[in-house]
Amino acid sequence: MDRTKFALIFAAALLVACGKDAGTTQSSAETSASATAETLPAGITLVETFDGEGAEIAIPYSKYKLANGLTVVLHEDKSDPLVHVDVTYHVGSNREDPGRSGFAHFFEHMMFQGSVNVADEEHFRIIQEAGGTLNGTTNTDRTNYYETVPANQLETVLWLEADRMGVFLDAVTEEKFEVQRETVKNERGQRVDNRPYGRALETMYAATYPDGHPYSWPVIGWMEDLNRADLNDLKRFFLRWYGPNNAVLTIGGDVDKAKTLEWVAKYFGPIPAGPEVENLPKQPATLDKDRYVTLEDNIHLPALAMMIPTVYRNHADEPALDAAAEILGQGQDSMLYQRLVQTGRAVQASVNHSCKELACEMWFIVIQNPASGESLAEMEQAVRDTLVEFAERGVKEDDLLKFKAGYESNRVFGLQSVAGKVSTLAAFETFTGSPKGIDDEINAYLAVETDDVTRVFDQYIAAKPAVLLSIVPNGKPELAAAEHNYEWKRTIPESYGDDDEALALRPVKDSFDRSVQPTPGVNPQVELPKIADGKLKNGVRMLAVQNDETPTVTVQAVFGVGQRDEPQGKAGLTSLMTSLMTEATTERSAAEFAEELKRLGASISVSAGDYDTTVTLSVLAKHLDKAVPLMMERILKPAFTEEDFARIKQQTIEGLQQARKTPQGLATRAVGAVMRGPEHPLSFPAGGLPGTVASITLDDVKAHYKAHFPAHFGGVTVSTSLPHEAIVKSLDGLAQLKVSEPVRPAIAMETPEIKGRTVYLVNKDGAAQSSVRVAQHGLPYDALGDYYLAYLGNFPLGGNFNSRINLNLREDKGYTYGARTYLLGEPQEGMYMFSSEVKKEATADALNEVLTELETFDREGMTETEFNYLRSAIGQQEARSYETPSAKLGLLNRILRYDLPLDYRSQQNAILQETDRNKLNKVITELLTPKDMSIVVVGDAANIRESVEALGMPIVELDEDGYVIEDKEPAQPEAASL
Repeated sequence: MDRTKFALIFAAALLVACGKDAGTTQSSAETSASATAETLPAGITLVETFDGEGAEIAIPYSKYKLANGLTVVLHEDKSDPLVHVDVTYHVGSNREDPGRSGFAHFFEHMMFQGSVNVADEEHFRIIQEAGGTLNGTTNTDRTNYYETVPANQLETVLWLEADRMGVFLDAVTEEKFEVQRETVKNERGQRVDNRPYGRALETMYAATYPDGHPYSWPVIGWMEDLNRADLNDLKRFFLRWYGPNNAVLTIGGDVDKAKTLEWVAKYFGPIPAGPEVENLPKQPATLDKDRYVTLEDNIHLPALAMMIPTVYRNHADEPALDAAAEILGQGQDSMLYQRLVQTGRAVQASVNHSCKELACEMWFIVIQNPASGESLAEMEQAVRDTLVEFAERGVKEDDLLKFKAGYESNRVFGLQSVAGKVSTLAAFETFTGSPKGIDDEINAYLAVETDDVTRVFDQYIAAKPAVLLSIVPNGKPELAAAEHNYEWKRTIPESYGDDDEALALRPVKDSFDRSVQPTPGVNPQVELPKIADGKLKNGVRMLAVQNDETPTVTVQAVFGVGQRDEPQGKAGLTSLMTSLMTEATTERSAAEFAEELKRLGASISVSAGDYDTTVTLSVLAKHLDKAVPLMMERILKPAFTEEDFARIKQQTIEGLQQARKTPQGLATRAVGAVMRGPEHPLSFPAGGLPGTVASITLDDVKAHYKAHFPAHFGGVTVSTSLPHEAIVKSLDGLAQLKVSEPVRPAIAMETPEIKGRTVYLVNKDGAAQSSVRVAQHGLPYDALGDYYLAYLGNFPLGGNFNSRINLNLREDKGYTYGARTYLLGEPQEGMYMFSSEVKKEATADALNEVLTELETFDREGMTETEFNYLRSAIGQQEARSYETPSAKLGLLNRILRYDLPLDYRSQQNAILQETDRNKLNKVITELLTPKDMSIVVVGDAANIRESVEALGMPIVELDEDGYVIEDKEPAQPEAASL
């Protein structure tokens, strides 16, 4: 067990427990500094240490400072042989100039384009080859870069991060700049422009904050600003903000503290400090009256977003405002949910308090249910009525009991990985100046009283002006809650005063050869988690793993019913059934059930899959015995009321209609219809189609449930901090279930044969990107046979970031934000698929590149270099494969589903080491059939059809339901069965 402290918090004890007082903590830090100062490398000073004693939830750390201003935070966690490294720069989009939006995020992309001693895309290759994972993220207030790797790779990670901090600019070229500009544009297209409601957030911020305010533009940037930027702009941005004195380096995991500090001093110490950076002033928005704004979008369901400015991150009133938001609109028992969703007036309604470094906002989000016949104006009135109700109702002690229990649970579950601990330390150091800030935050949340919540509601929310955004379908501005009365202004300076300034580089002077990549130590020996394999009293298999790092328990009960068991014409039945199982029970209403869960800080979900349905309980260990009866109630006593059914069915249909607004959603159905046949139960999206769900009756749901629950209880997996005997005793309710083996006849539909290449085109008017899928039949899942070998063989082609296909389409051509190929293995069948979202003008070119890559790989296979890369990358992943409870449960669930040996992962590793390149090439090239592929393209047909036709393949048009347009029978009116 690592040294993270988890004193369990509940009731009055929460309010009196606190950390050491400031004097005691400082004294301890000073003593530690005095004792270790002589052993520290030159240029590193110990600032403080914290051992976690006296704190409710704490992460022990040591904090250091380098002479160049770099802050270093170390956390030791010996529980797994891995390390997580986070470099956070205190620069986000809030440091950008008007007209230069998107620079912080753009620069995040550029930082992966190599440096003086690391070639383009080598950062990804080196980390993945070492068995690690990596990424970077940008938000309004900071940019961070992080890696999780086996512990022996720590020096390599530090070398890489220091290289791009210190000697990045000399490697930047115009070509790299232009490719990443296109990549960022593709990312914006995929995540913003091509997504329903994708432009809502940036529209709201532009209407809320004044021209020039740091939050008045989106993090990803305005497209015109991205087009305007040049290479020198980006270089200036780096030189201004990417100095070590504006960064926090946080390292956690299985580290040798002395050796780690030596490496930090070596690689980061010589980097010169950048310009001084001062914190920006807090700048919450101020409104003098309500602002109504309308956004027309490619949506099916109109929505209302109402936002009221509040305080700023780490303000003393933030916890009480968070509590108010939960009472108002988080969960089935919340006030807004009860008023709008439970009654069927809206398909979604929620309230959140969102905080950033400079400002916070209270958000009210309502997605209208057109079937209710109500308008967005009535949705607005409903929100305002809820605020009046809150003022009259007041805040109850039970509200805070639920709020604090949920806060405790979320904090504990969030610290189950070393990455979670490191990112928490990094954030608190960046924004509060101390990694220990988590202790102060906990005390602040646990000290909230009812009067505090009432006071902040009156002060910041009640009767205060708001920004109200109506998001309406294109061409229907009349649906807005009110007439548009606010026009936001945007001023772009003619000059920034630095256009002609020389770029003053900060050369790094080393006493060693920085170009030499470190040689890692011996790979850590990773043991599979010990699995308790047994049976409950009713004979059902139970697989359990011990998890001693956090006092938590997760239980997953698996039932043998899924999408493959749905009758023809009833696609979506299992999903609809599981949705209803999360509503009322015969013992209590949905709101009452949600309240019981909140008091325990627990969650229970019911999720349908292709072959199984899983009921999952996550709870702090101390509350397990109280939570299991609720889990049994979910499983055994769903009420299936007419009211819940009518509401959930209508919401489901509206949601499916909304999904049609995305090319990705249409592509999912189209691929299923083409590859399996349009009536195959697994050809449909998990939720079905609007027409199939419309045909489902409440009797269908009840019959489907009765046929499978609880008789087809097929197994249970557990991650637990409690002793095994205690778990078995707690799960006695599951052991009492009467079970039988499900009878599952083979699906009586043959999958279509694929001959030649055919393009199946689905039109999506105005789509900013095209969804492209290239598919063929594959292999059923086999953990130790050809399926696993094909998975290995696919790795160089499209199975990792540095794969041929991703480097070609994303990094070389700039056609996409990401592209991959993968195997979909199921018990009876399988599929091999390429998937990507590409800019529409490159649709045909991207498709041609994909087919060429497939043909080349099929003809030549992988190279020796690619073979060595995949063997190293996959072979060293074990260090991070079983760190968290969720990762361990994933292992158990696969063993359970496919009845695999407990050590199947060890057997796979042996196969990896024993199999040569020729055998892998033989398996993957025998699988690939590039000349016989089904190609699905969803996009703006008017713009892309001609170029796709030029590729010389036959084109078949499909409708939104995946049927060949001239062959489909007319659909029946959906409303007839409602």
